Amino acid sequence: MIEVYIDGASAGDPGRSGAGIFIKTGKGPALSYSVPLGVMSNHEAEYSSLLHALKICHDKGYTVVSFRTDSLAVEKAVDKRFAKDKRYEPLLSEALDLIDTFELFFIKWIPSKQNKTADELARKAIQMNAEGR
Repeated sequence: MIEVYIDGASAGDPGRSGAGIFIKTGKGPALSYSVPLGVMSNHEAEYSSLLHALKICHDKGYTVVSFRTDSLAVEKAVDKRFAKDKRYEPLLSEALDLIDTFELFFIKWIPSKQNKTADELARKAIQMNAEGR
């Protein structure tokens, strides 16, 4: 099973944002991604990290994935297939469409201290925004 750790971060709310994605495949080295997201809210960055990770997994042909996030809002929205805040419905809808393409998909909330690598990658992506990359 593929383990995917995701995190979104913003320097301000809204502010420059980034997504961090860390994927353990069980074969070979882990994959790391820092994705600059432009200016958005912290919650938008969390949902965007989910979307980017889903797209990466889909493109790589992974069929069984287990996601870990320190965003309780994202975990609950995906689990219930409902976003409390209507602003995030389009992001959640896009994510659910991708989720439905996997044979098995799991998402689990984890404490921030267990998500340090994804957090570091997200903060690196914020800096990439600042540098215009």
